[in-house]
Parts: sequence; C-alpha cells; structure tokens
Amino acid sequence: MTLNATIAAVTERIQKRSEARRSTYLDRMRAAAEEGPRRAHLTCGNQAHAYAAMGQDKDRLLDRAPNLGIVTAYNDMLSAHQPFETYPQRIKDAARRAGGTAQVAGGVPAMCDGVTQGQVGMELSLFSRDVIALATGVALSHNTFDAAVYLGVCDKIVPGLVIAAATFGYIPGLFIPAGPMVSGLPNDEKAKVRQQFATGEVGRDKLMEAEMASYHGPGTCTFYGTANSNQMLMEFMGLHMPGTSFVNPGTPLRDALTDAATERALSLTALGNQYTPVCDVLDEKAFVNGMVGLMATGGSTNLVLHLPAMARAAGVELELEDFDAISDVVPLMAKVYPNGLADVNHFHAAGGLGFMIGELLDAGLLHEDVTTVAGKGLSAYAQEPTLTDEGLQWSDGAKQSLNDRILRPASDPFQPTGGLKQMHGNLGHGMMKVSAVAPERHVIEAPARVFQDQDSVKAAFKAGEFTSDTVIVVRFQGPKSNGMPELHGLTPTLAVLQDRGLKVALVTDGRMSGASGKVPSAIHVCPEAADGGPLAKLRDGDIVRVDAVNGVIETLAEDFDSRPAVTADLSGNGHGVGRELFEAFRNNVGLASNGAGVVV
Repeated sequence: MTLNATIAAVTERIQKRSEARRSTYLDRMRAAAEEGPRRAHLTCGNQAHAYAAMGQDKDRLLDRAPNLGIVTAYNDMLSAHQPFETYPQRIKDAARRAGGTAQVAGGVPAMCDGVTQGQVGMELSLFSRDVIALATGVALSHNTFDAAVYLGVCDKIVPGLVIAAATFGYIPGLFIPAGPMVSGLPNDEKAKVRQQFATGEVGRDKLMEAEMASYHGPGTCTFYGTANSNQMLMEFMGLHMPGTSFVNPGTPLRDALTDAATERALSLTALGNQYTPVCDVLDEKAFVNGMVGLMATGGSTNLVLHLPAMARAAGVELELEDFDAISDVVPLMAKVYPNGLADVNHFHAAGGLGFMIGELLDAGLLHEDVTTVAGKGLSAYAQEPTLTDEGLQWSDGAKQSLNDRILRPASDPFQPTGGLKQMHGNLGHGMMKVSAVAPERHVIEAPARVFQDQDSVKAAFKAGEFTSDTVIVVRFQGPKSNGMPELHGLTPTLAVLQDRGLKVALVTDGRMSGASGKVPSAIHVCPEAADGGPLAKLRDGDIVRVDAVNGVIETLAEDFDSRPAVTADLSGNGHGVGRELFEAFRNNVGLASNGAGVVV
C-alpha cells in the first residue's frame, strides 16, 4: 500500500526540522559505537569490581559473552510493576541458556499517579520522568553492558527509560512489559460510583468498595490511560517483542515472552551479526508511527508531553502541528475506557494491536520500513505470539475484529479522525482529547470562572456556585508553577455539571490524566501563567470560546491584550513531600509543547 500523503509529508517535515539535531546525535552515537564493546575499555580492576559477585557467570564475563544490563522499575507498591520482582532472575537464567549473562544495572523510581492523584506528591510526578532518565544514566554508566533490557510500564517510567535508552543509543535496548491485571469491576461502574460520591449520593465506604474491586491484583490498571498507551507505543515504535503488551502477568505465555525478549536482546549486540543499536530504532519514522498509534487507539493526552521529550533525546523534533495533522487522517479504531466501556483485556481479545497494526499498514498509515528489535520491519507487529507444544511461536494476527463494539477496521472506524486536536488562539496554544467528547460539546462558549487550583473548583462546586454554562479556567498549574500535576480529580465534578445539562469546558496550563474523558478540556496551554502567559490575564466573566472543531481557544474580552498579567504566590509549592529537592527542575523546565523536559 502506498504511504498516505499526509503521513509522508509530516515525516518529511519532521526530518527537515530535525536535520541538524539528528545529525549531531547520530554522529555521537556512531563515534561511541566505533569504540567497540564497552567492557573492552575497562581495566582489570574495573572488571574485578563489576564481576565480583557474579559467581558462576564470572568466566563467561571474562570470555566476553554478551552481557545484558537490566534496568528495573520494580517496586511492590505499584500493581503494574510488582510482577517485575521475579524478572531479573528469570532474565539471568534465560541469558545463561542463550550463552550470555545478565546483571541488574540499577533501579529507577516508579511512582503511581493513582496513589498521588489529588495529593501534593503529584507535583513530583512529571519530573520523575527526568529522574528516571538520570537514574538510568547512572546505572548504564558502568560501561559493562553490551545491551540493555528495560523493565517499566507506567506513566512517566517508560518515557524516562526511553529518554535514557536514546541517550545510550549506541547499545541495543529492548523493553519488557509485565501486562495488565485481569478484569475487575467495569470502569464505567467505577466512574458512576465516583460521580455519586461527588454529589453525596453514596458514602466513602461504597467508593472504597468500588475502587478496590476495580484495582484488585498484579498488573497494569485495565483502563486505557497513560500506562497502557505506553505499552501500545512500544509496539508501534518497535521496542517490544511483537504482541507482548497486553498478555496478563503470571501466565506461561508471559514467562515465555520474557525469555524470548532476553534471547533477542543478546542477539542484537555488537558481538554478533545483528547489531541493532537503539539510535537506529528511534528515528523520525518510528516517532510518526507512535503518533499514528496514539490517534488510532484514542490514547493518553500525556503522550503529547512525553513523545516530544523522548524524540528530542534521539535528535528528533516534534511539534503540536505534527500531532494535529496526523490526527486528521488517522481513524479512531478502538473504543476502550474512557472512550468506551471495554478494558484493555477486551481490546486484546478482540484482536488487539496486531489487528490494528495490520490494518493501518494496509491503509498506508504506518511506515513499514523501520528498524525494530524484532528485526523484520513493522509488519512483524501484525503477528501475535502463541505457546504451543513446540514452544513460543508467532503467526499472523486476527484479520478481522472479534468485537466491532471495541475494535473496528480502518475502513469502518468509530470516527474518521484521531482523538487529539491542537488548540490555539489569544489564550495560547495547547491540545484537547476529543475522542470521548460528544460532538455537540465540541464547541463551548460561556463566561469564565478563574481558579488558581483544583481544590478551589471543588469547593465552588460543593457551594452550589455552578448554575449556568461555564468555562472553568485553572491556571498556575504548569511545570514551572508546581510541576504540572494531573487535574484528574476534577473529572467527576465536571462530569456531574455536564450531566445536569450545563455546557462546561476546562482550560488549563496543567494536564489531565491519561483517562481524561467526556468533558472538553483544553490542556497544556502555553505559555503557562507563571511565565506571564495569556491565562494570567483572564478574569471571571470573560467570555471564552473553546472550539474543538476549528482548534481555537480564545477570549472575546475587548481589552484583553492590554491587561497586565496577574502573578500568584507560588512559595507554598516549594516545600513538603520532597518538593524542595525539585526547585532546579521547576526553574529549568521547558515548554509543555516541547515535552516539558529538564534533561533534554
């Protein structure tokens, strides 16, 4: 199939824009690769320290068998990362059987946005991505590894690991997932209880009961938020073994896939004949494929922050206009909560990513001619793994959806365009996830109510102050203000107002959850209020228009341009729950439209 003209044009535009940065990056990676296997440059004393505790593997390490560095985000506070507890030993055993070795290079922090949602700790969440990249850099700095495997799943963990993998792009890298927890209480039922709690219809006991029935075991949360969007991304960008994203933890197939990933990683090192460094995988086409996957699945708004940051680490420059243009031509093929009632297990059973990638390739909406860890171009990711008496095998995935209420072909999608829209106007520029917003709510024009934090919005709601159509503006929530915490706690409140028949929208320089849903929300607005951005000029009562059809966020106030920008007392954001440690991050963070990065 001929590549879609828009996909081709966006790719060419990104390549041209990135030419200088990408060239410099590749020159550095090639120079590092030419130095040969990293351990060859270690002294005897260096090596003795690195191998001292390796027991039976010492001889292999000295004989230059390929050595894997394991970077793990394991902790048992995150359900998605708890399965990683047993992975290092499994990887070491698989490496030995394949003639190699493996060592845990280091661990990285992994925080859960579900735990910190609405709490002060959420102000560290976005910056944890940079900490993860830095920690991975420390782990790999020992120069004893011929390839790396990365164990991570959730919101900031995978992007941080990708940034580091790109920085060490001269060595191969492969991402190994843990899979989603089995299905529990349906997400729509959980959301209904949350709204009932917000209005006082049920007590905290019923809310707790619903939450525990939804989040109930090891594995990734089953809604299609940032964690599962990350897993989709790793397949579309060729960093997973094909078909591995949504296989449940603790199953024989999951174990076999981990073994296969270990063997594959060992085969990609410069010591063999299939040398595949990460810098060759993470090129402009791979990032375009990632954006296509984001649109086709209706994925997390957080990836609009993470993809540009990941790309810059690989010398590639993405802009919001790229997301917008791709969204215009990529159909929405999936309905997974919050865009629908199904969860990721249902999506996987219906045909999953293998079906979707095959469809998008046939429609000319993906680059097939890319380098992947599977080594066969992107068409390998239209296959799915099975475990038979002969062992692990890959075969062609589903050729048709097994449930067209969850997954549809590219020729008959849920809607003809993807789920994201660039927003711009005299209030700045940002974006909106529209895949779950009803068409009649794509344009909202109403007086503004301006708030400095989400708790004030909730207080106004409880006081009964929202009685007419309103555009709720929550400012001083950008990365420089307070680390850009998610404002997901507003979702039940705004949904209640919408269900009461009011037209409501949210405009903010903050961000929403990967599960942001049916309320029109213009988010990541730049420049942020703390930088004197336009949101700092808004006043209560100003008429604001949020137009997702034309991609416009603007105020109709006549004297708007001549107004001074207000300032806020942000001194309270600098201490408590570790926020003191992140002052340098807040002072040096980039624009949200460029990924809100600190280290890239």
